[in-house]
Amino acid sequence: MAEERAMSIDNLVRYFGAIADPRCSGKVGHRWLDILVIAVCAGVACAESWCDIALSGRSKLAWFRTFLALPNGIPSHDTFRRVFMLIDPDAFEAGFTAWVGSLVAGFEREVVALDGKTLRRSFDPGRAPSPLPLVSAWASEQGLVLGQRCVDGTSNESTAIPALLDPLALPNSIVTLDAMGCQTAIAEKILARGGDDLLTLTGHHPLAHTAVVEHFEPPCCGRDASAPGATHEILSRFCKSLSASRPEAGACSRHSTRLSCAWRAH
Repeated sequence: MAEERAMSIDNLVRYFGAIADPRCSGKVGHRWLDILVIAVCAGVACAESWCDIALSGRSKLAWFRTFLALPNGIPSHDTFRRVFMLIDPDAFEAGFTAWVGSLVAGFEREVVALDGKTLRRSFDPGRAPSPLPLVSAWASEQGLVLGQRCVDGTSNESTAIPALLDPLALPNSIVTLDAMGCQTAIAEKILARGGDDLLTLTGHHPLAHTAVVEHFEPPCCGRDASAPGATHEILSRFCKSLSASRPEAGACSRHSTRLSCAWRAH
């Protein structure tokens, strides 16, 4: 456990060390890397403000000194605020995502749930007409949000999901989505990144949904239903035949046994 923790910290320092420092080199009192690492560690520990981050740094000063230089101690809350006003958000996200991806290597199988929610208390009548909708990738085994993307107010979750998938490392992962994400392009992107997909198929995709119901209802739900062990073989044969005969069925038919369909008969 101690070795794994040390490796996580080493990776954190390595990935965030690649982010460029936009400050004037002759006017700084704290190392760029020290500020970023302290802020990330405090955020993971549920810090919710710049004052919380500074307090967390002072409380764990002895621990931070074991792997950070800290020539002038812990920065003030104003220093953290000013630094994060200058930081490139895309570079910071890339470093954070790469670090989180390095943690996934310790899990044999991860379930990554993609879902959209409206951010609580994000509605500000003076600045925005509506609350902030986000699509998040939740790693269930780790209990960690791997990434988030804002949904364009004029669109829906399906447009934000591809951008959310781009930076994620998905080998040995099962990615689950609701009916909104049941699209060919999204399924193909998940597979291209090394993951498996579990999509919810409803009547919004009538061709694919009808084909699934017609194929599965008699052998799986009828009076003479097959034994449970035969379900995987049924799914495999169905996906192969549907892919060959009805390519327009799309996301639920393309990938043979690598894809399962959760369906509801109406």
